[in-house]
Amino acid sequence: MTWSFSIGKVAGTVIRIHVTFFLLLIWIWFMHYRIGGTAAAWEGVAYILAIFACVVLHEFGHALAARRYGIKTPDITLLPIGGLARLERMPEEPRQELFIALAGPMVNVVIAAIIIVGLGGSAGIEQMMQVEDPRADFLVRLAGVNIFLVLFNMIPAFPMDGGRVLRALLATRLTWARATQIAAGIGQGLAFLFGFLGLLYNPLLIFIAIFVYLAAAAEAQNAQIRDIANSVLTGDVMVTEFASFDRSSTIAQAIDRLLATTQSEFPVLDPAGHLEGLLTRNDMIAALKETGPDAPVVSAMRTDIPRVHRRQSLTESFRLMQESGAPAVAVMDSEGRLVGLLTHETIGEMMMVRSAMPEGFRLGRRRGGAPLVRRS
Repeated sequence: MTWSFSIGKVAGTVIRIHVTFFLLLIWIWFMHYRIGGTAAAWEGVAYILAIFACVVLHEFGHALAARRYGIKTPDITLLPIGGLARLERMPEEPRQELFIALAGPMVNVVIAAIIIVGLGGSAGIEQMMQVEDPRADFLVRLAGVNIFLVLFNMIPAFPMDGGRVLRALLATRLTWARATQIAAGIGQGLAFLFGFLGLLYNPLLIFIAIFVYLAAAAEAQNAQIRDIANSVLTGDVMVTEFASFDRSSTIAQAIDRLLATTQSEFPVLDPAGHLEGLLTRNDMIAALKETGPDAPVVSAMRTDIPRVHRRQSLTESFRLMQESGAPAVAVMDSEGRLVGLLTHETIGEMMMVRSAMPEGFRLGRRRGGAPLVRRS
């Protein structure tokens, strides 16, 4: 996620903080300073940090549950409105997603229970509801926040955990795409409700509404891609006409080609047509600044590009693209020569074509690579 930076790594998962999180801390400091001075201001900051420590533990609950099914969590990002654990791929079965989704809230249940037991059970519901009152007991408020996190995250709408629980339950009877569509639709409906309540009561709800709406839309789109990709081969949607470079090409030549075409990713090939690396627009601009226009393209190209056979399913290619974070997937023939590129743009174009295509037609390619829309 842009505008975020790493503060460390735990069990292979990078913990990142978005820069807007510090704006929240500054705002909390001044609000508490106006109420009780410097001591209250720093106590308010400590309270927010304690809350976000609980949020991190919540996200690690998801990460540890996902690891049980062989799913890694590359990073966890802290935002002013909460945390976001990025899984390298989605669970393959509804019960797996159900377990992963419930693991996070269960961490908050355990934290609240430990605090309440540690206080001797003296914390009442009314006291724990005073989460925004700086005069209330620190630990009692923290227990209340963890209970609130459980209730809020279990709202049955994307992208909250409750939405994922809802999708997992629906997916036991419906297709994954249909279950996602329903859960995402509920999420977007609640986003409008949050936005309306934010106008009346708390402006923070407006930001939550925007995040919920966009995240629900993105989840629905990903599910639609997965559903379509199951019946499409990578070779059916790959880009087959593209400019490429050889090892002797320079950054200056790459810049010329960038300006003359609409490409953003350029493969670097050996004389036999085998892929050696991929040069992206950002790579060449960075190299132009650091090493100059005469530098060879091989000094700036990426070599960690996933490679798939043209007959491999689009589902597998899309999964590799998500897991690697690569800008493209190299599509190879049986001799290992590059025959096409799969990018996020080509997948988006495929989605537009499929949504506009008449019933009974499907995508494919004629022999020789020419695109073809044909009847199923």
